[in-house]
Amino acid sequence: MPAWLLTNTFYGQWLPGDERGSVTSVRDRRPDDQVSDKRIEHDLRGTAPEPPRRGLERASLLRLKHAPISCTVVMAETLFRQFQETATFRKRPLWAVAIMWNHMHMVVHAPDDPAPDRLLGDFKAYGSRALNRACSEQVAARWWTDKGSKRKLGDDADVAAAIHYVTQEQPEPLLVWSLRDGRII
Repeated sequence: MPAWLLTNTFYGQWLPGDERGSVTSVRDRRPDDQVSDKRIEHDLRGTAPEPPRRGLERASLLRLKHAPISCTVVMAETLFRQFQETATFRKRPLWAVAIMWNHMHMVVHAPDDPAPDRLLGDFKAYGSRALNRACSEQVAARWWTDKGSKRKLGDDADVAAAIHYVTQEQPEPLLVWSLRDGRII
């Protein structure tokens, strides 16, 4: 039962250096890292987040191509409908979705076990097209932050925990839905 917890922030949200910490693809050596010939990548599962760095955050803000995207209720509704359509078309049922003003989470059953980047990429690409159609006054060059988090879930307990996390533990959600309970918010 291949299932995934997918997470992505909207463009310009939670930049490298953010006060909450951040996950970056910086490959460097931290003082407490073991000595190695290879540089260590700090965006892998289980690695500690980068500490706040104001200079890095300011530099990241200056590199933005346009203003950060803040999702609205209308945008969340548009995305949710498109996520459902994409899931149906790709035969990858959604089990849970939460959309907040700055990021989204979803739990997806992917029986064909696709490449993780492709799995999240499909939802983001079709979601972007739907947002471009629905929000013509705010068409963005980019709706999403690059990459995102793609965590393959192990057993039924992992799936249940991910669904609980998505549907019960999100701060100030605009929209929450689960296959079992339907529309929650």
